[in-house]
Amino acid sequence: MSMKLYVGNLSFQTSSEDLQQLFAQAGTVESASVVEDRETGRSRGFGFVEMSSNEEGQKAIAAATVAAVAATAAVAAATANRAGKFLRELGR
Repeated sequence: MSMKLYVGNLSFQTSSEDLQQLFAQAGTVESASVVEDRETGRSRGFGFVEMSSNEEGQKAIAAATVAAVAATAAVAAATANRAGKFLRELGR
C-alpha cells in the first residue's frame, strides 16, 4: 500500500522533479507534485509525494526530518484533515 506525504515550507524554486529526485533516495516514488498557483503558475511552497509503501514513506519522513529539504521543510503523512489544519494554521 502506498503512502502519501505532505511536504511543506519548500523553496518557491523547488520543482516536482526536484521532489521526485530527493525522495527517490528513500525508495520508490510513485508521484511527486509541487502545488502551483492557478493564475501565476508559481509554486505555493508545498507539495505531495507518494511513496510505494508505508515503510518507504516512514523512511522518507525520517530522512527529511534530519536533512533540510530545499530549506526547512516540514514532512508528514498526508491526510485530508492534517493538510487542511496545516494550511489553516498558515493562514492559506
